[in-house]
Amino acid sequence: MQILATTLVAIAMAPAVAHALEFPGKMRLNREDYIAVQGIYYPGFTVAGIAEAAGLLAVIVLLFLTPRETTAFWLTLAAMFGILGMQIVYWTLIHPNNQFWLQSANASLGNTGGSFFAFAPAGRTEGGHADWTHLRDRWEYSHIARAGLVFVSFVSLLLAIVVEN
Repeated sequence: MQILATTLVAIAMAPAVAHALEFPGKMRLNREDYIAVQGIYYPGFTVAGIAEAAGLLAVIVLLFLTPRETTAFWLTLAAMFGILGMQIVYWTLIHPNNQFWLQSANASLGNTGGSFFAFAPAGRTEGGHADWTHLRDRWEYSHIARAGLVFVSFVSLLLAIVVEN
């Protein structure tokens, strides 16, 4: 279970770190170029969402299988909070922006993708004539936060394996 959880978290970490590494270049783009670039993420990067959800579930299962009185338990708990935090950042700060980027870029999504991005937690979406730089900054900085959170999860899981052995 440790290997499965760590692998899933690593898969979830890959696109999060990729987003963070793109940050300097994307911040130099003008509005039209930025919006055009945003459309390239779909549907490819959304596949990592499966790894995020599966990774969170695997870490929770691992947490229940790890003896509570061990250092590995507390490291696994830290990993769980990291990947859970990653989800919270996505659903509260990033997902509401995605609808704006997809509409602006005229991205073509299938039925499943369209339904996913149409979902608005608590009815919250960004759209209309929102300030694109505000949305850009929130989207970009939120992805950096997600990369940091998932990195903490990954390292915590690795340390849990090491201290257990």
